[in-house]
Amino acid sequence: MDAAPNHPYHPPTASIPSYVANESSVLRLVVTFGVMVGVVTGLAYWQTAQSPLRLRPMDKFAVVWFALCYYLYNRASIPQLQTVFGQLWKEYTLSDSRYLTLDVFTVCIETITVFAWGPLSWLTYFAVLTNSPYRHINQVIVCTAHLYGVALYYSTSLSESVSFSRPEFLYYWVYFIGLNAPWVVVPLVFLYDSYNQTAKAFRALQLQEAERKAQ
Repeated sequence: MDAAPNHPYHPPTASIPSYVANESSVLRLVVTFGVMVGVVTGLAYWQTAQSPLRLRPMDKFAVVWFALCYYLYNRASIPQLQTVFGQLWKEYTLSDSRYLTLDVFTVCIETITVFAWGPLSWLTYFAVLTNSPYRHINQVIVCTAHLYGVALYYSTSLSESVSFSRPEFLYYWVYFIGLNAPWVVVPLVFLYDSYNQTAKAFRALQLQEAERKAQ
């Protein structure tokens, strides 16, 4: 008879020897996280209100979004962490245990995220606030990376012969599908905006060039 797993994750055969159950309830973790997100969102939006630029609603949303693009690291010690972020991550990984087993894909994609897309998100955040000419270049790169990462994240999980998510509605549909969906929808919105703004800029440039030649 097989021994019962020492953790609540799927598949039950996953090796997570250092796992320690969370000390805080899910409600407490969600409320704490909500407060932190509210503070970050509030500060980011406050900065848009203080900007001397006439920012569009889309620009204000972009500032808030890129300010919230936080990425986690130190995965090797997460199973026993009792910090707020550690416990939140252990709760989320009930939908994808690969983050606790140091799966090669998740380690690689999150490492790239931490060292490349995280800093570039912050650069985009400041580029929006300062109306930098590099804003849409940065935005297109980051949003494309988000879409590519989510596509790989879903496809590599769904193509496996075993499920890394617990089957309950909360863990699969709310955590696995729902919490990652914004990284599909929002980047598409920003890519569409960058497409329009870039085309608008080039049309204006072409018009100026045509007027100059006509003189």
